[in-house]
Amino acid sequence: MRYSRLKIIFPIGLFIALFLDGSLSNVFAGHLFSYPYTSVLHLVLLWLIFAIFLDDRDDLAIGIWSTFVGLVFDWYYTGIIGVYMIALPLVVYLCRQIKPWLDLNFLTLLMVYIINLTIVEAFAYIWYSMGHVINSNLADFAVFTLGPTIAVNLAIFVIAYYPMRRLYLSVN
Repeated sequence: MRYSRLKIIFPIGLFIALFLDGSLSNVFAGHLFSYPYTSVLHLVLLWLIFAIFLDDRDDLAIGIWSTFVGLVFDWYYTGIIGVYMIALPLVVYLCRQIKPWLDLNFLTLLMVYIINLTIVEAFAYIWYSMGHVINSNLADFAVFTLGPTIAVNLAIFVIAYYPMRRLYLSVN
């Protein structure tokens, strides 16, 4: 019974995060995307990281859900299929590999989230550069996109960590 609740709450939360990624980006576009800085919200990634590390028995099909939500994200938000459809399952795979080696606490999860933000943003940067969607250099990407993206998402992580931890512990 207890894992059936998590199996229902996880996809609902994932699609709420997907919706909020676009909605909050639209509402706060003037602050998130003020030239030359760009801050990309990654609430879907945050929800996936929480699910990987806070699910005790690893019963959730997080890899399949991440592929599906990545496809929806690409299709609806970016219009370029493949970026998040590949990046999100890659992050899920990497996190599942390192999870047994980590002691789960706030700082560890924060560092894992920073590393995964960097992986996803670097993957998107490389993908878009190869597809000639963007033409900025690596230094501009690091200063004007990666830095602000990490800053905004870290603030969201700090605010969301304890409520999300309580949610997962209550349904686990």
